[in-house]
Amino acid sequence: MEKNATTAPVIAGFDYRRVPVADGVSLNVAVAGTGSPIVLLHGFPQTHLMWRHVAADLVADHTVICPDLRGYGASDKPAETDGTTYAKRTMAADIVALARALGHERFALAGHDRGALVAVRAGLDHPETITHLACLDVLPTLDMWEVMHGVSAAVGFHLYLMAQPPGLPEKMIAASSDAFFGHFLDIWTNDSRAIPADVRTAYLEASRAAVTSIVADYRASAGIDVVHDRADRDAGNRLRMPVTVLQQDWGAALGFDAVALWSAWAPDLRHIPVTCGHFMAEEAPADVAKALRDLLSR
Repeated sequence: MEKNATTAPVIAGFDYRRVPVADGVSLNVAVAGTGSPIVLLHGFPQTHLMWRHVAADLVADHTVICPDLRGYGASDKPAETDGTTYAKRTMAADIVALARALGHERFALAGHDRGALVAVRAGLDHPETITHLACLDVLPTLDMWEVMHGVSAAVGFHLYLMAQPPGLPEKMIAASSDAFFGHFLDIWTNDSRAIPADVRTAYLEASRAAVTSIVADYRASAGIDVVHDRADRDAGNRLRMPVTVLQQDWGAALGFDAVALWSAWAPDLRHIPVTCGHFMAEEAPADVAKALRDLLSR
């Protein structure tokens, strides 16, 4: 990993550019390599940097594209207007437009956490475009809300906080943003060395500048994203491409069958338990890279 002129960390050997993807919205993206393309989408509270180890592996024989999602990192952060600005459908369209702008009509897609929700929506909305799909440590939006209940739902307190109407969540988080975002970097990591100080600082600085858009992203997941997921489930729409899901063994702890939930969406599924924290691309990058290579060979 390198640092740019402003000392912010970057992925070594990757070319950085801004790519327009929608009216008034450009994404910050790191690109390198040749070969079949794969787009890697980050989670919360991170940026594209979370893929630094995996990207360095895959770039040996793939074109690797690592954007900051709309509303995160150095990408544009449009104001929420009608409840769809941060819908996963909108964010998925960003990624399809990004790939096309870079010359790729079809591509593989992997996402972690929030990025995985965007990836699922891209797979459902653009099945002829997404060749392979990987999701790291998340459930589809609709299933997530349906399985959380009782005291076990306390682990997702932030989901309920950011689902509230505009105003209070933004004020509460902005008042102590480093403590809020740092809380998740701490409790979701089994090995603190996986996120070194300079990367942690970059995550906190990026999140501090994006409180409003991050909350809007989460608020959409309690609103329009559920509407879209339910419509697909009712219509019998499924992910048509090969799908790999890497997941901690938190399903048993929270009382649901993750394999069964994912299988309902993805007939061609490989579900792989991993032994690490939530930030598996940083804690177990070799395992993640291998799983992605295996997926791309299917």
